[in-house]
Amino acid sequence: MAANIKNLIRLHEWNVDEKRRKLGELLHLLGELEDQMKRLEDDLVVQQKAAAADPTLAGITYGVFAQRVILRRENLQDSIDQMGTVIGHAQDELSEAYQELKKYETVERNRQRRYELEQNRREQVMLDEIALNQHRRKKAAHG
Repeated sequence: MAANIKNLIRLHEWNVDEKRRKLGELLHLLGELEDQMKRLEDDLVVQQKAAAADPTLAGITYGVFAQRVILRRENLQDSIDQMGTVIGHAQDELSEAYQELKKYETVERNRQRRYELEQNRREQVMLDEIALNQHRRKKAAHG
């Protein structure tokens, strides 16, 4: 039985590690999307300054650029929003896996505690018997 619990604990530890790794990857991807959004905003500022510096050339190119930026910003924001939902689910899965692991660890801890209490009880019975036998011998020798 103890081996089964230990195997279950190992299995659930692995499951928690996998969920944690998956969540880490998702958070990394979210960070990349947010970095892309920041770069896009930075590029927009640069292009706006260039357009202000040369309005005649900017009139031709800036409009197309601005439309692409708007579309790209919307797509990135949609991806960021979707990633937030996916991360929320991954966090829930990790939490559930961790709670399940804790259940098995608690069972194992309780099993170990009962085993130790039983061992202590047996040891005490043995010591009591030794003391009783010594007392009987001492009494018989003096009696």
